[in-house]
Amino acid sequence: MINNRSMTANKNERGIMKNLWIALVLLTFPVMSIYSQKNVGLGAQPPACPEILFDGSRASLDENWIYWEGPGFAAEMPIKWEIVADPVDEGTVLSSDDPAAVGGKYGAADIVTKKQYRDFRLHVEFLIEKEGGNSGVYLQNRYEIQVLDGDRSMHGMGAVINEVESPYYAYNGVGKWNSYDILFRAARFENGRRVTKALVTLYFNGRKAYSNIAINQVWGGARSGIDGGNDGGKGITDSPQGLKLQAEGHAVLYRNIWIQEMDLQKPDTDF
Repeated sequence: MINNRSMTANKNERGIMKNLWIALVLLTFPVMSIYSQKNVGLGAQPPACPEILFDGSRASLDENWIYWEGPGFAAEMPIKWEIVADPVDEGTVLSSDDPAAVGGKYGAADIVTKKQYRDFRLHVEFLIEKEGGNSGVYLQNRYEIQVLDGDRSMHGMGAVINEVESPYYAYNGVGKWNSYDILFRAARFENGRRVTKALVTLYFNGRKAYSNIAINQVWGGARSGIDGGNDGGKGITDSPQGLKLQAEGHAVLYRNIWIQEMDLQKPDTDF
């Protein structure tokens, strides 16, 4: 004889479990969607219609990059940065160990993209081969996101130099690949006067390091970037500029560099 009360209880339990499962999916799905949209960390793939600035080939280097002929320039075309074997994974990568920069002659052999940018989303992967390895990623050839092993200060790894503390906790270390995912909004001007400072948000190895950091000036002197010699770095001009990678005479490798132009109407880079 079938117990009607037992059947009803079982149906209720199944109904409760089904509702819990649906609720869990609904709660989880938005989080998963938001995370996937961020597309950050090692191996992050570019969105639709990106610009691939370096894909591991000499052709992409020659097509997209030139030397920056700043005050300390001491190299000659073609670019002497070498295409070398990836020490960790398959494929080839770019070495910043340019002979013109041996001895730490910064500004002697930096490379910059031929194309200039205003607002953008950027992905860069780098590997420091030896302790103390030094390079840098320059946004608009003005604002340096530091690449420097061993430095945890405001001039250290992952920092917008002199603007924010180094997120050194996210660094994978020497001999390992690291990634920067950046959303950048250029400074805004009215009647030739800066009214909104440049803003940047950084994910370091897939972890949000900081967001909406306002950049006050170009640090490091005239050799550091395009406006470094203007009013001690404070005379930032209203012009798009290229992405720059710094040669410091160290074995720092780069791969998987892509950029997507943006038009950020609001002063907000958080993502």
